[in-house]
Amino acid sequence: MSSDTKKAVVTTENEIYTVDIGTRLDAALGLPLACGGHGRCGKCKVTAHGSLSPLSESEQRLLTAQEIADGVRLACRAKIMGNCRVEKYAPHTPDLKIMLDGTAASHTCLPAFKKYAIAIDIGTTTLAARLYDTNGKLIGEGGGKNPQVAWGADVVSRIEASVGGQKDALARSIRDAVDKLIQELASSAGICTQDIDGLVITGNTAMLVFLTRGDAEPMSHAPFCPEEPFGRVLTAGELGLTSLHPDTQIYLPPCISAFVGADMLCAVLAVNMCESDETSLLSDIGTNGEMGLWHNGVLRVCSTAAGPAFEGAMIEMGMNGSAGAVDHVTLCNGKPAAHVIGECAPVGICGSGLIDAVACLLDCEELDESGYLEDGSAVITPPVILTQKDIRMVQLAKSAICAGITTLISAAGIDGRDIDKFYIAGGFGSYLNIKNAGRIGLVPPSLTDRATAVGNAALAGASMLLLDTSLRRKALDMSKNATLTDLASSPVFSEAYMRGMRF
Repeated sequence: MSSDTKKAVVTTENEIYTVDIGTRLDAALGLPLACGGHGRCGKCKVTAHGSLSPLSESEQRLLTAQEIADGVRLACRAKIMGNCRVEKYAPHTPDLKIMLDGTAASHTCLPAFKKYAIAIDIGTTTLAARLYDTNGKLIGEGGGKNPQVAWGADVVSRIEASVGGQKDALARSIRDAVDKLIQELASSAGICTQDIDGLVITGNTAMLVFLTRGDAEPMSHAPFCPEEPFGRVLTAGELGLTSLHPDTQIYLPPCISAFVGADMLCAVLAVNMCESDETSLLSDIGTNGEMGLWHNGVLRVCSTAAGPAFEGAMIEMGMNGSAGAVDHVTLCNGKPAAHVIGECAPVGICGSGLIDAVACLLDCEELDESGYLEDGSAVITPPVILTQKDIRMVQLAKSAICAGITTLISAAGIDGRDIDKFYIAGGFGSYLNIKNAGRIGLVPPSLTDRATAVGNAALAGASMLLLDTSLRRKALDMSKNATLTDLASSPVFSEAYMRGMRF
């Protein structure tokens, strides 16, 4: 067989691609995959005609008869067997609302740089950064998307990809994104990237492993021990960041465990909870729900896999917090009334809107305590709907978060009444209606009156480590002295999780 017969041409409205026979559509088009390409979420639908592989079992399950008749395929399942045309797909997504602000405790100024420096938070979905001058003054900030979403919306999917041979690709993608962000910040401030002589990069443990091209295999199975806990300095040359001078020092804060990362440590540092006599709880509600509890001089931490529902994945019309997303829902005359980001036509619903919508459906009794949706689906605002499957995904996610909080509090030998302050970190938490979060059982209702949104506390903590190097010893001590609460073996967690499935 000649080499020509092993190639196929894929035509779209704007591009023509030549690919190998057997290539999946998602790989040919460069589409992000919310479920990591496992054919579980149905978010990679495209309309395609031509020489394609037969319908997979996942496609037969997730596509309607009409969609199949119209040529709709799942890009992560359909393989290119010859020339084909893709008529409808979404190669680009709207700009995300990236949380840059965050609460930061007061600190001295003992900077880790002489000219300019940047603090970066590598989140599972987005990157956020702040640029500082020699006096510690904030002179720029910005963000972008984490391109690793192409390997899955959640950390576990990306760990599987890394172990499966994608380690180099994952490292290159995030390094390129960091380089791009550095260049954008420098350009906006009118400075040269070579004048940037200090960085702090935080993130959850997996994000730092991917960045450093580390071995993710130990994180893929029990006892889930990362290859290293970080808390060290590398150079830009060692990390392969080409936008900076190769000798530029980059500090990666310490992680506490495989799933309680440097981002959580930075957030704890930012709110200064370990310096107080009060009992404080900090929770970053997201795909990997990380939590910390400070009580009687002990920092207890845990992590619970909530899944990517609050990031828009696994929800029929779910999306990130960008233009067209329903982000808040209230009841008006007994019916849901929606607010849409960008004041434009609605196209989907993001995490904060999802919480509000479920609370409203409970209040108007379209949804019962068991999670049964009376009509099988509910219109939030045309064409945005929630399905019965969406409700089940919310139940799984909110139950995991609330059970994690409950277990952590129980491990300290206290109850919710003993919590003086409840900090909610992260972009999702900043837009969250906390009363509705309590209404649906995402957080214990008893804590809602003590809740405070602290924004991107991970970025704020990273900035503190950049501007005051004396805090690095404190961060290291916190990571070593923290007590990890194992939820998998906890009967309290199991019971709370099952109880939390109800609304």
